[in-house]
Amino acid sequence: MLKFWKKKPAETKPGQADDAVAAIAPGHAASTPNEAAAPAPAESAPAGEAVLAPPEKIAAEATPARRSWRERLAGSAFSRGLGSLFVRHPRLDDELLDELETTLISADVGVEASTGLVEGLRKRMHKREFADADALLAALRADLIAMLRPVEAPLEVAGHKPFVVLVVGINGAGKTTTIGKLARRWRDQKNAVMLAAGDTFRAAAVEQLKTWGERNQVPVISQGQDADAASVIFDALQAARSRGIDVLIADTAGRLHTQGGLMDELGKIARVLKKLDADAPHEVLMVIDGTTGQNAISQVRQFRQIVGVTGLVVTKLDGTAKGGVVFALAREFGLPIRYVGLGESATDLRVFEAEAFVDGLLPGSLAGEGAGRD
Repeated sequence: MLKFWKKKPAETKPGQADDAVAAIAPGHAASTPNEAAAPAPAESAPAGEAVLAPPEKIAAEATPARRSWRERLAGSAFSRGLGSLFVRHPRLDDELLDELETTLISADVGVEASTGLVEGLRKRMHKREFADADALLAALRADLIAMLRPVEAPLEVAGHKPFVVLVVGINGAGKTTTIGKLARRWRDQKNAVMLAAGDTFRAAAVEQLKTWGERNQVPVISQGQDADAASVIFDALQAARSRGIDVLIADTAGRLHTQGGLMDELGKIARVLKKLDADAPHEVLMVIDGTTGQNAISQVRQFRQIVGVTGLVVTKLDGTAKGGVVFALAREFGLPIRYVGLGESATDLRVFEAEAFVDGLLPGSLAGEGAGRD
């Protein structure tokens, strides 16, 4: 009996503190009434200007060890579908490949991509290239990784100062949470980070971003709900330039891709930024909910047309998300997938790795070392 669908023992190692906070340099502290309130000043400062506490005075909080890609992706429909498929069909035949095609389509890989993958495997099977199911799965693994290699491109926030990241996406995709995790990541890399609360449409969005700012010890520029989003982000860029900020992350409202007026406003934000920096925004990062399936294709298509999306973040892949949408997006657009969300903690926003992602979805005996990676 085949053994490859059995999971390997969980591999964990001590993780870094999730909510540990470190301050940016005092010169980067919030200094206007429109910015998020900082913790109690650690030293005296001029009236109206708060000074954030130095890093050594910020207490670190322990967090659970970071789980591997395999552990995070094991609950996806893609992973469960492949695991059960070869239990039901241990023999190499056309029926097995027919069900494999159905499994891939059901996991949102897409009809064309799924059909192409399976037909390629079918031809090789008929030529007797596969000795057993393990060999077939190894070939599938190689094909899936090859689909994702071209979009494996980490985001480098260098070359511009400040490097402006405009974050877009529909309501509920995890946009604001992703911004908080990115702020933590880039701050830990010794960058001075600032946030712009451009989601003035959703109730409590500004306060939510301020909470992330306080947690990560980065300043937040805001003007409250219903303010003009383009104006908020324009002011934030001015402030970032004057203070020598390295990275400015601008939140935007959860634009429903069917609402033309709101999409036009996104275009306005991009145009206003160019008045200060002709190259801004330097990255338009679209956050996609991994559970939305094929709807993600139409969302990306319309956002890309309006605001020129340059990179993707796919969130919520640690739950019951089908996972195959990552392959569909790679095939349809070829846009870099910068990060994937594999959990709630800040360290669970992972830089996208094609091999680790595929290995996390496949049955254990074929995953090699990649599935156990952190």
